[in-house]
Amino acid sequence: MKFFFKSKALFLQKIKIMFRHKGKNRTFAHNLRLATLLSFVAGLVNITGVLAVKTLTTNVTGHFAFFAEEIMKHNYITAFTFFFFTICFLIGSFTSSFLAEYVSLKNAEFSHIIPITLEIVVLIGVGIFGTQSGTISIEGKLTAFFMLFAMGIQNSLVTNISKSTVRTTHLTGLFTDLGIELSQLFFHKKPEESKSLRTSIYLRLSIITFFFLGCFSGGFMYRFLEIKTLLIAAFFLMIAQWYDYLRLKFHVIKRKTLQH
Repeated sequence: MKFFFKSKALFLQKIKIMFRHKGKNRTFAHNLRLATLLSFVAGLVNITGVLAVKTLTTNVTGHFAFFAEEIMKHNYITAFTFFFFTICFLIGSFTSSFLAEYVSLKNAEFSHIIPITLEIVVLIGVGIFGTQSGTISIEGKLTAFFMLFAMGIQNSLVTNISKSTVRTTHLTGLFTDLGIELSQLFFHKKPEESKSLRTSIYLRLSIITFFFLGCFSGGFMYRFLEIKTLLIAAFFLMIAQWYDYLRLKFHVIKRKTLQH
């Protein structure tokens, strides 16, 4: 029985699937595919949020500054809105992690499915029913709330899967890590250290590049689709989910065929 599970783990390790491997079981190829796709999605959501509701919906750093500013101006209702933006991101992160942990108790290989499906459903719902009136109206606030909730789900899911190696919804930490690693290239002389650094730098540059590509292409699509640009983001997530599933099924069938 132990041999069976060990054999299955080794088999899954060889398949370059984005979502099913975690932590030490992940390779550079796993992280690269996860990073490029989901950073592209985050870029799409980011620019759509800016253009539709005039606010950032992929991170919460700036919202704390706006919260403090509105408190100083005694605009408490507006301040509460910015505070609730951060809470929505937090709720999304909590929900994603809770669902992943709950599902993993029964089948760890499928712990990613419910969180990413929930993100897809939220993005589709906002893409269909969301507004472009800014956050002045109640509808605009709700649109921003749900977009932040969806990005909280994504950021938590990616962080858990990659064990904090990959983050896709904001770039502040990425540029910080990139700067540190670029400086370390001047001091690490051992070939294996230099190779590891270059690999990490390449991964971070890929995330940054695809986030920018998502923002750029999302801005272009917004001219024609407006807030329905979020449907394109959901479509890419669905492709990733089905790609993982079909790739796994293909290799399972291929393995059984070879065994017979």
